[in-house]
Amino acid sequence: FLIRVKTSHGFSAVTSFVGSGKRSIITELSPKQNRSYHDKSYTKESRLKIRLVRVDLPSGEVEVLMSTLLDSKKYPSKMFKDLYFLRWGIETFYDELKNKLKVEHFTGYSENTIRQDFMCAIFISNLQSVMVNDMREELVMQNLEKKYDYKVNNNLSYGFLKNRILELLSESQPLETIFRELQELFLKNTIPIRNNRTNQRNKDKFRARVKPKVTKNQKDAI
Repeated sequence: FLIRVKTSHGFSAVTSFVGSGKRSIITELSPKQNRSYHDKSYTKESRLKIRLVRVDLPSGEVEVLMSTLLDSKKYPSKMFKDLYFLRWGIETFYDELKNKLKVEHFTGYSENTIRQDFMCAIFISNLQSVMVNDMREELVMQNLEKKYDYKVNNNLSYGFLKNRILELLSESQPLETIFRELQELFLKNTIPIRNNRTNQRNKDKFRARVKPKVTKNQKDAI
């Protein structure tokens, strides 16, 4: 595994590692000693050997990654920043499922209802991806003379799909017609891709349940 861990108020081994100034160390983690382990597959004597890697961000912030990739020759410290960044596409997809497609807003409590709602969200996501991929070349040509490359605003495109999904399923109109009308809406609602842009992590937003501010093109579409 490879995860990011807190640099303070977390594992004591991590706090010590940050203070040492080292780039990478191998250490062991042990479970809490003041609890019962009768229902666990491990005991209080168990130990997990892990590797800690320090990553210095452009903002000056220190990030610590924890991994079970212990071989420093096979997995040098310099590769961990890029390796951890590979999870970004997965995390943004979870963000879309939870915050744009509202996958956790179930319409019932039974197992079948939850499965059905979840698969509906996946279906909408897959359908949107297919439609966007089909118009990728057209999107590039539309923005050739602009400063940035552009991509479809996923949030708005889900909203457009929501408004036409019954027509798609009932085939009240030719599918090609509906697809083309939706793609034209997608092309009119794009956002620039600004590479290597970083935003300072706002830790306070996780401490207080404050309603976040959203721009007009990021309001809930579903």
